[in-house]
Amino acid sequence: MFTGIIETLGIIKEVTQDRSNKTYCIESKIGNELKVDQSVSHNGVCLTVTRVKGNLHWVTAIDETLQKSNLDRLEAGAIVNLERCMVANGRFDGHVVQGHVDQIGICTSLKDGKGSWLYEFEYDSSLGNVTVEKGSISINGVSLTCFNSKDNGFTVAIIPYTYENTNFQCIHVGDSVNLEFDIIGKYVKRLLRS
Repeated sequence: MFTGIIETLGIIKEVTQDRSNKTYCIESKIGNELKVDQSVSHNGVCLTVTRVKGNLHWVTAIDETLQKSNLDRLEAGAIVNLERCMVANGRFDGHVVQGHVDQIGICTSLKDGKGSWLYEFEYDSSLGNVTVEKGSISINGVSLTCFNSKDNGFTVAIIPYTYENTNFQCIHVGDSVNLEFDIIGKYVKRLLRS
């Protein structure tokens, strides 16, 4: 489990294809602290560390993960948000983030909010996911609060610290992002359908 508070940024050094899987070699300042078999969130996708060497680590994404996330579009040089799983005695600063991306969203607007940045995102609502006003959303693994919530989109405000310490600095209009909708909202929706 994760909290959506990004620990550091990683740089993809190499991407290799093995049948329908892709393996990513990532350099980061926490690379030498990672261990094989450890769960790490990469742009909000929980992946298992398969190899570590110095400040490099390797993870593999299967076809199902590649289809539901933007990892398939990442190439060498791309910057990814990294978060190690939450320790049992740690502070819970974000919200419950499982690292299970629900779908891709598209950035449709980016505005300077005079001290913050306002990002608007759209998503395919036919997949059954919803946001609520002032509810939680994970975008590329970052725990954020939605506003201007509508059937197929929402807005988030990014403060300078988040902008500088996550890959929001790389997101432009038309770019895809990984969305994980709030787990509590998903359970409530399922119960109401029943």
